[in-house]
This record gives sequence, C-alpha cells and structure tokens, in this order.
Amino acid sequence: MRILIAFLWLLHWLPLPILGRLGNAVGWLMYYAIPKRRKIARINLRLCMPELTEAQRVDIAKRHFMAYSRSILERSLIWWASFERIRRLIHIEPAVPEAQMKDGPTILFCPHFVCLDVGGVAARVMPLSTMYAPQKNKAFDDLLRYGRERYGPVRLFTREAGIKPIIRALREGLPYYMLPDMDFGEKDAAFVPFFGVPAATLTAMGRLAGATGAKVIPVIATFLPDYNGYRVQFYPAWEDYPGDDIIAATRRMNAFIEDRVREHPAEYFWTHKRFKTRPPGEPSFYD
Repeated sequence: MRILIAFLWLLHWLPLPILGRLGNAVGWLMYYAIPKRRKIARINLRLCMPELTEAQRVDIAKRHFMAYSRSILERSLIWWASFERIRRLIHIEPAVPEAQMKDGPTILFCPHFVCLDVGGVAARVMPLSTMYAPQKNKAFDDLLRYGRERYGPVRLFTREAGIKPIIRALREGLPYYMLPDMDFGEKDAAFVPFFGVPAATLTAMGRLAGATGAKVIPVIATFLPDYNGYRVQFYPAWEDYPGDDIIAATRRMNAFIEDRVREHPAEYFWTHKRFKTRPPGEPSFYD
C-alpha cells in the first residue's frame, strides 16, 4: 500500500491533461479486466435506461470506468497539489452558498458522482461534518483522513454511530456533507423508485431535515471537458422539504438524482449494486 501511495504522490506533479488521459487509459483496461464490476454496471444501466440500445449502454459503461479511474488518479491532486492549483481547477457555479451555510442547519446533498470529493473541497469555506468509513489498512486510512482534513476542520462520523451525532453537529452549526444514495439494506430505508425500479433508499436526509429544520442544498461535481478541471454546481436550497410525507421526500431526492444522471450518465457510480436489496419475494438482479 505504501508503494501505491508513493505512486499516487508522484502523479500529482503531472499536468491535468496528461493525468486525465492516463486515468482514461487505466479505466479502459479496468473495464475488460474486472468482469464482476463490468457486469454490475451493465445490469444497472439496463434497468435504469431501457430506452437505450445495448451498444449505447456499453458505451456509457466504458466511459464510466474511464471516469472512475480518472477520479482515483486525480485524487492525488486533492491530497497533495497546492491550494492555488486546486482553486484554479475547480469552477464553482454560481457560488458557494456560504451565507446560507452559516445561517442555520444545512445539509449539502451530494449524490455519488465520481468527482464527489471535488465537491467536498469546494464546500470547505467553513468547518463541515460528513460520514466516514474507516479503512482496514492504516496507511490508506491515514491518507484518506489527511485528504479530508487538509482543507480545514471536519468532523467525521461512522455509520455505526447512528444519527444522533449528526443531529448534534447540525444543531451546532456544522453543515453535513451527505451522500445518501447507496443501498445499505432495508434498515432505515424504504423502497422508492429509482429510474422506475424499486430501490432500497435511505430516508435519513428527510428525517434529518425534519428533525433539525436543516435546509437541503444539492451539490453536483463533474468533469469539465478537455481536461480543464471540474465543475461544482450548487443548486438552490429545496423549498418545502421534507414536508409531511417522508416517502414523498425520498422520492424527490431520487428524482433529482435521475435528472442529474441523465445530464452526466457516464459519471454516476454504476458499479455499485444499487438494486441489491429487493422487496420480499423478488429475485436478485445480480445473481
């Protein structure tokens, strides 16, 4: 692992066009070298985008592997590049809503696009909190923590700690950078359509907003064309959220993600088993 970390450190010296092309090449190889993940991506795309031809879905899957590989190699920039270089590469639209973030509890809602860490960097105009999964390898765990902490104070929660520390942080004024769009099983989730397919979806964002009065501000980070850096878009805070119906609030979250995925289909995290948990009696899509 230390050798891999040293290799990543060396990569951060490369110009972004070279680093990005290297990431694309590695991703193209990964598509063919990791059949298990390739299968998951193609199943997800077949479920979510049945209106496309198989050739179109294969093209998106290949480009996803390339984008995902790019995001891994380019993470070396987030970890070690100078702050001046990072600021030049990140284009924020329209601006970081700093005043809103400081004006009461705030949830920064960031779906799983491959550049999500860039969105986290852009949001670091003040201390934040977020979820963190400790890594078994200490060197890698130290690196991930360093990458999150080098831009300023951040409070990290584990999933095992539950929702109470997050509520406490929100009430203390720490914006919560939240990634709620993965399948973690039926606990604290509801089967809500995602591209028309019932998906076990965490209801936590609506429950947190309801319990704390937090505003929800979506954040989407994507690649700029021609290796020119990254676009981080902060959307207006949602009005009337979560409302009285937590299922409707969760469906609203999924619908927002669907719209953004259609805009950047290759950059969503297709290699995750988004439909792993099925309603009772339904067979697995992945077996």
